[in-house]
Amino acid sequence: MKIIALQEGNYIANSKKEFQLLTEETTESGLKMAIQPFLVITENDIILLDFGLGFVNNGVPFIYEMLRKNNIEPQQITKVLVSHLHKDHIEGIGYFENDQFVQNFPNAKIYIQKREIDFALQQLQNPSYVPEILNQLEKLPNVELLNEDSGQITDEIFFEVSAGHTKFHQVFWIKADNEIVFYGADDLPQKIYLKIHVAYKTDFDGKRAMESRKKWEQEAKEQNWKVLLYHDMKTPVLEF
Repeated sequence: MKIIALQEGNYIANSKKEFQLLTEETTESGLKMAIQPFLVITENDIILLDFGLGFVNNGVPFIYEMLRKNNIEPQQITKVLVSHLHKDHIEGIGYFENDQFVQNFPNAKIYIQKREIDFALQQLQNPSYVPEILNQLEKLPNVELLNEDSGQITDEIFFEVSAGHTKFHQVFWIKADNEIVFYGADDLPQKIYLKIHVAYKTDFDGKRAMESRKKWEQEAKEQNWKVLLYHDMKTPVLEF
């Protein structure tokens, strides 16, 4: 397997969940984090893990720029695994042009928890969500809705509803070439979450997320996982 962190940059998010690129001149207060979707390439698939922010530069989606920097064309993506529907994980799915939604990855099969969509649509006053995008998801012909608490997408891809950061947040394992890659998304977004065991109040179920991290850390050590950290500004991939 090959792992590529598509590093969109380091950002600061304020209380309104507005994201600003972090620079030396940044004076605003807020939560600092990386935004980095991941590519995992196997013999059978080119897999994108979450979409990132939906920024567009000169008419080109930023996620395209990140892919092309790594010699991957957007149409080469075969599958997209979506952990949850907060804007910093889903906005890169597409954009609106003349009131029409344009997908960034129309040729890829996109896997989303159906119950996560239903949950997100009940949170429309929450600035973490983009209602316009949420309303499009079930209309897209290439979206595969998952309903189970755990399961197998292919011989290589496995999922489980971890239900920590959001009510139906899901995590993924990709197993190929005698390697195991684990993506915990916002239930395990940064390396420090493994050093300090805390139930975060910003999570839907902080205690459940904390307990999951303890379990995953033990399994990662036993099975030599490669753990993908979506928000870590220094360590995108943690190897055990």
